[in-house]
Amino acid sequence: MSTTPSSPTPSTDSTEPNTSSEHPRPTAPSDRILSLDVLRGFALLGILVINIWAFGLPLIGWINPTLYGDFSGINYAAWFVSHVFFEQKFVTLFSMLFGAGIVLFMESKERKDQPARRLHFKRSFWLLAIGLLHAYLLWYGDILVAYAMCGFILVFVRRWSAKRLLIIGLIMFLLPVLFYVAAGVGYVVSDPGMQAEIEASILAGFGADQGAVDEEIAAYQGSWLEQIEYRAPTLFAMQTVGFLFESFWTLGGLMVIGMALYKWGLLTNDRSPQFYLKLLVTAGLIGFTLILVGVWYREAVAWDTAQVLLIGRSFNYIGSLFVSLAYLSGIMLLCRSAADGLIATALSAVGRTAFSNYLLQTLIATTIFYGHGLGLFATLTRAELLAIVVLLWSIQIPLSIAWLNRFQYGPVEWVWRTLTYGTRQRLQR
Repeated sequence: MSTTPSSPTPSTDSTEPNTSSEHPRPTAPSDRILSLDVLRGFALLGILVINIWAFGLPLIGWINPTLYGDFSGINYAAWFVSHVFFEQKFVTLFSMLFGAGIVLFMESKERKDQPARRLHFKRSFWLLAIGLLHAYLLWYGDILVAYAMCGFILVFVRRWSAKRLLIIGLIMFLLPVLFYVAAGVGYVVSDPGMQAEIEASILAGFGADQGAVDEEIAAYQGSWLEQIEYRAPTLFAMQTVGFLFESFWTLGGLMVIGMALYKWGLLTNDRSPQFYLKLLVTAGLIGFTLILVGVWYREAVAWDTAQVLLIGRSFNYIGSLFVSLAYLSGIMLLCRSAADGLIATALSAVGRTAFSNYLLQTLIATTIFYGHGLGLFATLTRAELLAIVVLLWSIQIPLSIAWLNRFQYGPVEWVWRTLTYGTRQRLQR
């Protein structure tokens, strides 16, 4: 869902030299595409800036930050930076990478006359299984389930032309926001009594009353079983009704756009430096302008929850698509100018172990915030939560580099590949 925290695209198989007579196998590390790994690592680290709100705050605290916790001074600055530079931008990148990965994986297997569709569906099935375990046992912010379900469907459009993919992807992506804006206009022109009813309904849906907030805090500061019992109904709604009516269109649309960008060579660094520089500047200006107008709108309507969610969010929703293209361009230029540099090397290591790092983020964060660990849920300010992000980055980056000095894949990547290909993969380098 667009109101759901996001998570990374697991790394995808790239093109590798092989023959059809060999047993299907994953990509050798030496044959991976650097730009995709660096972009994935960049997105994995960035997404934590938004996911930390869902880890550490009650739901309403990151839906409408004026309704929970301090929202002044350094805490307002923490929200502002997170919203403008991070919120929605990295789920956009991840989703586009996932869509590109479907095309990349299928092309690689078909070129070697291997059972591409069967491998894709096995791969998606195990992603779904891991996602369900992650969601119900650990954290409601999982997005792997939605990615897997989209993958089952969108594999059938991968042969379309890039132009057709882009048009269909944009239509899918814009459908939810058009619905929300239409509903928002209806809210604005309705009488005050109706507005009050709509506002109350939205707030109740997000558990904004004090009793619901207290119940959420008690559940996540409680035992592991209490957490599972509390989040299960929310997860089921998100993965059924939420998927059908929103997240499929948002995430699926971005995946289809990613397929188009891959076919045009944007994600594999095949365009000229001039092209990427122009895209960085143009997309960045458009995107950040829209997002800042959205911030102004939120302040202008005094953070009225209905208007923020129905109309105000559309500025960031659309603006993030442009900003993500600017970020993409910056990463491509980085890979051109400093492919062997410290930053690219670090981001690549995180990207190659993105699946493992994503789950590690959940393990560490839930241990910090939930009752089976330190129980700090709903006790830290927004600025303090960003400090936790920096702490996690300082763990994950060197750990990823050290791991890949000894092993070919991240531990979860290794399990996923072993399950997909049906044979135990060699882990050590």
